[in-house]
Amino acid sequence: MNQKMGRASIKPERPVYILNSASIVGTKEAEGPLGLLFDRVGENDMFGCKTWEEAESALQKEAVGMALDKAGVSPEEVSFVFAGDLLGQSMATSFGISSYQIPLFGVYGACSTCGEALALGAISIAGGFADKVVSVTSSHFASAEKEFRFPLEYGNQRPLSASWTVTGSGAFVLGSDMFCAGGKARAKITGMTVGKVVDYGLKDSMNMGACMAPAAASTLEQHFADFAVSPREYDKIITGDLGKVGQRVLIDLLRDRGYDISEQHMDCGLEIYDGESQDTHAGGSGCGCSAVTLSAYILKQLQEENWKKVLFMPTGALLSKTSFNEGMSVPGIAHGVVIETAS
Repeated sequence: MNQKMGRASIKPERPVYILNSASIVGTKEAEGPLGLLFDRVGENDMFGCKTWEEAESALQKEAVGMALDKAGVSPEEVSFVFAGDLLGQSMATSFGISSYQIPLFGVYGACSTCGEALALGAISIAGGFADKVVSVTSSHFASAEKEFRFPLEYGNQRPLSASWTVTGSGAFVLGSDMFCAGGKARAKITGMTVGKVVDYGLKDSMNMGACMAPAAASTLEQHFADFAVSPREYDKIITGDLGKVGQRVLIDLLRDRGYDISEQHMDCGLEIYDGESQDTHAGGSGCGCSAVTLSAYILKQLQEENWKKVLFMPTGALLSKTSFNEGMSVPGIAHGVVIETAS
């Protein structure tokens, strides 16, 4: 069977199962609407470490260990780990999960990294190259601010279009069988659409939602064409980090192209924080945003069969401090993963 669909999509011959997952977050995320659903909340955002970067590495390490334990899978049973973060040279990943000694594919798609890691993990299993893999991403508010914006000590003001980087890590154990030592799988992956870089020439790093929305619209339009489906195919179409501004842009862009997703659309960045009381401006972002929301909330809805089928599509802004300081634009990318109830 040809598993390629259309221009940019893949439909595995057999589903790939999300055996189990884990989510670890910081204190601000625990105060939001999803706070009671996360597996672990740090006592403070240092997580017992000396630096913000070490704290993010600790997030990844613990998330992977917890996901493996919940799935009843040992590190030796895992063929590959697909992992990434927002820091230079993916240092949170390198230092975070090295102790597991699992062969590593380091991936980077900015805030879309969770979708990329899940897609690559699913492809490796669907292609027969692995039986079990781990996909994990992380972000940390303080380490990301230092990497991309201003150190916290600077105390700069943030415009209302700015998003708040989530402190958190989500890890997922994928497998070829519905059952594992930890029980029945939480959900299954039945399709993927790989996004391309889309650049509308926007240069405002404090308005990531507007920069990423065109890429989300591009991937969605391609997905609908490749699979010959409409938005009604899904209970939810879930972006990662568009926030208030990006959500409006995405809905408007797709309406111009003949698609109305206003009823199905949900954004992880709008779900994870209380916009009224938490002062997070446009909403949440970061590699950890969509990852912890998927693990704690979205998979729960699928397990309980409140939803049958969703399109999970994290979005990423492909800038660096070098490109920004040189006056370049902020391209975007988005990767879509079709996730359904396991049964």
